[in-house]
This record gives sequence, C-alpha cells and structure tokens, in this order.
Amino acid sequence: MLLLKLMISNQKTLIGLLFCFTIINAQQAVAQQNSGYISSINRQNHWVDSVYRKLSLKQRIAQLFFVRATTDKGQVYEDSVGKVIKDLQVGGLVFFQGGPVRQVDLTNNYQKLVRVPLLISQDAEWGLGMRLDSTISYPFQMTLGAIQDNTLIYKMGQYIAYDFKRMGMQMNLAPDMDVNNNPDNPVINYRSFGDNKYHVADKGIAYMKGMQSEGLLTTAKHFPGHGDTNVDSHLDLPLLPFDRKRLDTLEEYPFRQAIKAGIAGIMVAHMDIPALDSTRNLPSTLSRPIITGDLRDSIGFKGLVISDAMEMKAVVKYFPDGEADVKAFLAGNDIIELSGNTALAIDLIKKEVRKRHISKKEFEARVKRVLAAKYWTGLNHYHETTSQNLVNDLNRASAKELLQKLADNAITLLKGDATTLMLNPIQKTAIVSIGVNRPTVFADELTRWYNNNDLFTIDKNASAETLLSLLSKLRQYDQVFVSINDTRSRPASKLDYSDNVKLFISEIAAHPNSVICVFANPYTIASLPGIEKSGALLVGYQMSDELQRSAVSVIAGLIVPKGKSPVRINQYFPSGSGVVLK
Repeated sequence: MLLLKLMISNQKTLIGLLFCFTIINAQQAVAQQNSGYISSINRQNHWVDSVYRKLSLKQRIAQLFFVRATTDKGQVYEDSVGKVIKDLQVGGLVFFQGGPVRQVDLTNNYQKLVRVPLLISQDAEWGLGMRLDSTISYPFQMTLGAIQDNTLIYKMGQYIAYDFKRMGMQMNLAPDMDVNNNPDNPVINYRSFGDNKYHVADKGIAYMKGMQSEGLLTTAKHFPGHGDTNVDSHLDLPLLPFDRKRLDTLEEYPFRQAIKAGIAGIMVAHMDIPALDSTRNLPSTLSRPIITGDLRDSIGFKGLVISDAMEMKAVVKYFPDGEADVKAFLAGNDIIELSGNTALAIDLIKKEVRKRHISKKEFEARVKRVLAAKYWTGLNHYHETTSQNLVNDLNRASAKELLQKLADNAITLLKGDATTLMLNPIQKTAIVSIGVNRPTVFADELTRWYNNNDLFTIDKNASAETLLSLLSKLRQYDQVFVSINDTRSRPASKLDYSDNVKLFISEIAAHPNSVICVFANPYTIASLPGIEKSGALLVGYQMSDELQRSAVSVIAGLIVPKGKSPVRINQYFPSGSGVVLK
C-alpha cells in the first residue's frame, strides 16, 4: 500500500514537472519570437550550436537546400521527394499545389525522415488559397494597394500567420515588395502593391509585421526589384539596365525600409543588373557583389538570404548541371530554393568548402542562420500537426469577415458621385455582364436593388452581329449597369477580349445613364478607350465575390468607396485616383 502511494505521488510529481516544463517551453517560445528573428541570430544559442556540431559537412550543406513538395502529383512523386529528404537530410521544403489535409499528413510523414526538423515554407502571397484548395484566398497585393488603412493589411498578415502555423508551416515566401512601374510587366504586375515606392514599402511592412508578430518567418522579394521588367524570369533572364542611383532610390527603397523594420528574409531575383555586377548573363542570384557586397555589406541585412527558384530558365539557361547552385552558394545565399539536382549540388558545394573557397566563419554563420530560424519558429520542440477540424479552422467566420472588409476598403470610385452611381431603382434597367457566360455575383446582387431589370451576358469573343443587336436593345433602357470581368486566375494588364467587344464597351459607356464596374487588373482600363465617358466608373482590381458585393454596396449607398488606384492607369486616372463620397 505504501509502495502504491509512493508510486502515485511520484507520478503526480512527474506530471507536474512535465506540465511546468511545457509552460516554460511555451513561454520561451513566445519570448524568443517577441524578440524578433533578426535580433535572435547573434545571441548564444545552445540548441543551434549543439545541432551544428552533430552534423557532418554534407548534412550542414544540406541544411541550406529547400526542395519542392506537392500533394497533387500522386504517391510516386511524394515517395520520390521523401527519398530525397531521407537520403540528403535537407533543411526544408517549399509546398506548392494540393489540399490542406493532404499537406498536413504528408508534412508529418516527411518530418519523421529527418534528424533536424524541416523548415516548411510556401509561396503564398495572397494566403493559402494561392496554392491549396478548400482554403481562403485573400486579395492580390495590387488590390491591397488600393486600401488606405494599413492596419487591415497588418491584420491580414496575422490571419495568414495563423493559417500557416495551423498547417505546420514556418515561413511564407512573401510579401512581394517590387515597385511595379512597368504596366506590361508579365511576372509581377498584380502581385505588387503598386507603382509608388513609399506605399509599396508601407504596405509590405504592414503585411510582414502582421505575419512576424504571430511567429511566422517572412520573405521580401524580389531584391533588388523586379517591377520594371518586361521579361518573365521563369522563361528567360530579364535585364535591369538602370544606373546605381536609380536602383538605390527606387527599386531598392522598399527592401531597405523592410530591412530597417526587421524583416526575416530577402529573396533575390534572377536578373542581369550591369550597374551592380557587369558579368555578362549572370543572374543576380549568383552574384557575390550583389548578395554579399550590396545586400549584406552595403545595406547591412543580417537575416536569411533566399534564392529565387533555381530551376527557372533565367538561371539554368546559362548555368546548367549544378553550376548555378555552386555560384548561388558562393554568392552568399543562405537558402538555395528548388535546385534542379539537389544531390549533385550538395556534392559540388562540398568540394568548394573543402577547397576553402568560402571561409569557415561565413559557412558556419550561414548554416546557423537556418538553424536559428528553426529555433525561432519553435522547431526545437517539434510536434506533429493535427488535421482534425483543419478545413473549418482555415475557413473560420472571422477570416471571411476580414476578407469582405478588405474588399470594402479596396473598391475604388474612379469617376462619379452619389447621383450618377445610385440610379433610379424603378426605371427600366439593363444589367450587362461582359466576359462571362452567365450572370455574375454582381448582377445577382444588383437585381435586389433594381427590380425592373433585364440581365444580359456577353462572351469575350462575341460576334459583331450579336453586339450590334444588343446595342440596339440597350437604347430602349433608361439606365445600364455593366460589369467587365476577367475570369483568368492571373489578371493580366490587357483583357483577352476581342476588339469588337472592346468597341462595344466604348459605345455602351456613352449611354447617358451608365455605370461601369471593372473586376479586372486596373491597367486594363487603359486599353478600353471611351470608358471614361461613363456616368460612373468603379474598379474592383480582380474578379472576386467579395469585391463584386462591395461594388453593389457602393452603388446602393451602403458603404462609401475609400480605395485609391495604386498605379497610374492613363492620363485620366493617375496613381492615387479615387473619389471619396461624403
């Protein structure tokens, strides 16, 4: 009996101690995250030092490599990634397309294959919905650029951080902090906050701080600035031909401000930049003068330097067979993302280290920065992520409410007033949806306010005969509401409408009582001459249900439009355009 009492007493003591240790660990995790990742790097860290000592040279190099993972390519692909993880003991993963439950389960399986927990990342500029089904897509950064209240963008960052941590991820490869001052940019464009460097910096920092406040690592991209290019670096090597003064004062400005604000990571772009490195056809990702000389030494960035994807044509076109990875390593990257052949790259870099082509001090600092990132995010006390109730957690009501609030604050009135917007609800009304084959959310919502209505849809390639017939019909209506819709998942700066449909829009804008709402990239307005003649013109920046509801709310007088165009559209609508109704 006495022995049993002692056993019970000891068990209670053990449970109490474990509970205390759990609280202490949680408090330590909160404390280390509140201090910021950058400030944590230079502090003595026994976990980081201990892990580093236990790793072989090859395993230390492997910590710098992040490999691609998805859950939409089947078991054979997943197993092949698992083999790379197990054999090479890489530092982390970048997850792409798939589903949330499948990704959590796969992450748990992959984590079992490594001695040092994997740092899990995702390129999710507008949240998990950019990559995963059954999750929320927040607005594109161009849409966020119209919002005047940056506290909403900060809050969005916090919500996205929750989603990442709920998924067992520790790093978002966002925000994009490129200044998009080239309307024809094929790769940045709607991913940018706009063409004003100050606004890009402020909004990018708000987004970053929101994420980092909740313990998520962030990555500003694409240093030194990918906004004024007309080549997609996925396909070829873009040239950035500007002088050093221009780069310092414009392209680099948001990155410099983000660094001052404590951003954890910077992703370097694949661009040929002669003003910073005159080596012919050398991507900036592989340039030591740019990464170590400019970003590290001149600007003074202390955090994680991350390469853009090493499998992109801008790199492999000129540096195949692992040469690019070696150059990226020697240039100063801490994380080499998506190598074309990770095993080969590690072996080649191992030879460079043994030849002392990099100092022992620099090599150790790079590996320890990655390990410190794992410590800061709590991976020193790794535990599995549960998939129970996951989809509900990611689609919580508060997140959907924030999504609508962001839309309500982004919707922009480029032209018009209360009178030209809120037309007579009892008059004969035509509601025309262009670029779709069935009525949109905007059209359906609008019918609640204008009962005497007829709905029309116009295909983006409608024939001239069809358009002429409809124009004739529309002359019989007292007022016309038109929505211009871009159904593409990536809204380009020019609509994929036929010339006849564009001419139709110009004709319908001349109707004496017309309201046009553009649910597309704002640059598309410039390619629709005559649209400025409409009685009122709203822009929603992208085709989402929330922005369509916001537009109807503005028309109905339920909300006041507060957005401002983040880019110069044309002579009629310069950057910052937006009518605020009183």
